[in-house]
Amino acid sequence: YGFDAALPYTQRVERLMAAKVAVWDVLRSCVRTGSLDSAIEPGSRVVNDFGLFFLQHPHIKLVALNGAEAEKSFKTLVLPTLKCNASFNLNEIRLVRLPSTSPAHTLSLKYKTSAWREALTCT
Repeated sequence: YGFDAALPYTQRVERLMAAKVAVWDVLRSCVRTGSLDSAIEPGSRVVNDFGLFFLQHPHIKLVALNGAEAEKSFKTLVLPTLKCNASFNLNEIRLVRLPSTSPAHTLSLKYKTSAWREALTCT
């Protein structure tokens, strides 16, 4: 969005909000040893309240999922709860899995940046 990624956190948040972008983890918490998604202990995933979030932000059209684990957690733990909520139309929200931004995901930064840029400019 044209700002320096080295800006202080609060300024990056302000810039993203000005661009109408929200950044939120699928998981509110989990238990894992180390930083790899594969180390998440089964049964320890607790998701954020997307139902409330979508109700509070009804103009969301795109959910970009940061890699395979985010997609898996969203589809298995979040989507079933959203399908029961008649207060918003889930069919109007496009879900797209993008390459993980984690350094452990060894695709090139150029490829990752291109995929994210394309998804975020095609909303």
